[in-house]
Order: sequence, then structure tokens, then C-alpha cells
Amino acid sequence: MMKSDVVDKIASVTQAVGLSHEVRVSTEIPAEEGVIVVVEVLTNKSTYNTLELTSGRMAKVGKGDIVVGALGHRKALFGYSGHVPESLKAGDVIQMLNIGGVLGVCDSANPDKGRPFDCRVLGVVLQFPYLGERIGVPARAGYRRLDFDAPLDTRGVPVVALAGTCMEAGKTAAACSIVSRMRHRGLVVDAFKATGVSLRRDILAMADAGARNTMIFTDLGVITTTPKTGPALTRTMLTELSATKPDVIVFELGDGLMGTYGVDSILSCEDIRRALTGVVLSANDPVAAWGGVRLLRERFAVEPCVVTGPATDNAVGVEIIEQQMNVPAFNALSSGAALGDCVIEALGLGAKAAAALAG
Repeated sequence: MMKSDVVDKIASVTQAVGLSHEVRVSTEIPAEEGVIVVVEVLTNKSTYNTLELTSGRMAKVGKGDIVVGALGHRKALFGYSGHVPESLKAGDVIQMLNIGGVLGVCDSANPDKGRPFDCRVLGVVLQFPYLGERIGVPARAGYRRLDFDAPLDTRGVPVVALAGTCMEAGKTAAACSIVSRMRHRGLVVDAFKATGVSLRRDILAMADAGARNTMIFTDLGVITTTPKTGPALTRTMLTELSATKPDVIVFELGDGLMGTYGVDSILSCEDIRRALTGVVLSANDPVAAWGGVRLLRERFAVEPCVVTGPATDNAVGVEIIEQQMNVPAFNALSSGAALGDCVIEALGLGAKAAAALAG
């Protein structure tokens, strides 16, 4: 059965589809990651109660809201964990797993964020790709499908990756400081996010910091990255952005070095490691910094060019890292320019930056 629904909020995970607030909906729902569905919010929350819209704005969500999101899974250390149900029909109750609009069955909740929103499924959003025909097909997130055989060609463009010891280790803040400093020194910067759960906030922040072009894995139809998808996503976005001839590419590896979203599988790929000109480590504390540096060196044969994150929030942490790990350390918030300059020199871009400003 097909009907029209008017929706209140369209989550950013669906951005590529370009939906309006009136959608055509069917109750024949494929229970597959990336399928776009309409739900009615059944509960209220006082915390973690907003949704990132396709505009990038954050909107408060409440009981009775009709929301468009996408089916997906999540395994977050500091958030909700959940999965895509094996089957799904109108009237079923599922949960909102993140503020980007990822929907699934919650398996585990973080006490700080409370229980997730319960949502009643209304149906799957339909698209009509066949000109002149009223044949609707289930809408799916992304501009195009991921090619698992995607080649890697950076065309000689320097690349810096930001890895963290876990979620909320300051990776995006560091990426923004680095991008901003590079732009101030005359370099053209492109940026992307390679792993995580669909949410555009981080690449929007990088764009605000001065990145010219940005991408995220959701653009390629992936809602939540895995060890299987991570390497192909990274190759695809490196190759695509390199073709636009930036002076440098900055990308964030969401989650942590030991998380479930595929960071380790990316760093285990020799061709991707060869493409990395520099790696920045964000760490929450000195012990995490020690473990992260050791993990990069011993498991992936990667020498980090600098450590940042909450571990560098004061001079004590900086001193411990520099003395015991023999790696420079700068705080992204208080010493953003110095952090950016350190990365620029590590990438060998100092002369190019000087020439760009002189020209």
C-alpha cells in the first residue's frame, strides 16, 4: 500500500536523497542498512534529544514528531549500540540510535544519555526513478553505492590522518585547528571523515574551518562503517578528493584505534599507509597517549607526527608525552596554530605555504 505522509523533521543521514516534507510511503519495508524510513517519535527526552537536519541545524525532537531517518547499526563506547532488525513492518517500535537519524533496535544504552527515543515505524520512503512511471522503489541513503574494488590514487597529494584512542578524544577539534592553520598559511585543503556513524557535524566543522571540499562515508551509502567497508571508503574518498588537486587532504578516522568501525582495518592496508604523509594521534590522557603511540608503532608501523587531545590540556601532559614518547605534543584548543604548523612541517609543506602567501 502506498500513501503520502507529511513529515516534521528530515535527518541528515538522508541528505543525498533530497527529500521534501511530503513523502510517498509504502508499508512493504526492506529491513536493510541504509533504507530510509518514516517513524513517529513515541517518547520525550531531556538529554540527547536533538536531531541533525539536512541543513546541518540541530532540532529538538519530542513525542509526536514524524521523522525521516535511515536503518543502521551502531556500536558506540559512549553512546547507544543497536542493530538492524531481521524484519520490519509498519507499527513496529525501534529506536533512534544517534543524532544523525540512524534507526534500529537498541541493544545497550549509555547512562549519561538515558534511553533512546522509541519510534513507531510508519513505512519506507519511496523514490520514483523511472521517468513517466509510477513505480516506487525504497529510497536508500547516499549519492551512489560503494565500490569495494575502488583503486587508490592520491596523485602525489600529501595526506594527514587523525586517529584517536577512542570516541570523544578531540579528533575533530584537532582536524579543524589543522585545517584552519593550513588555510591561513595559504594552502588549499580538502577533508573527509572515513569511519564512524552517520552524522555530518564533523565535516561541517571542517568546512567552517576552511576545507574547500568535504566528503563523508554516508555519501557512499554507508550508514555505519565496519572493518569490511573502511578501506574501500578511504580509497574512494582519497582518490576522489585528490582529483580536485588540493595542496593537502585532512581526514578523520572516527571512533578509536581499537573500535569496531574499521580504523584498524584501514591502517592495516599497506597501500593506504603508503598514502599517508602524516598521522596525528588524539588521546584522552597520558596513558592513552602512550598506548596509542605504541599501538601505531608496533601494530601498524606508523610513527605519529604529533599527539593532541585532552592529554595535552596542560603543560604536565605535554611534558609527559614529549619526554616519555619522544613525540611532539600540542593542544588543539590553546595552541591550534602551533599544532597546525607542526603538521605542516611534518608533511614537508612549509615551503609551499610560504610560496602561497608570497604569491
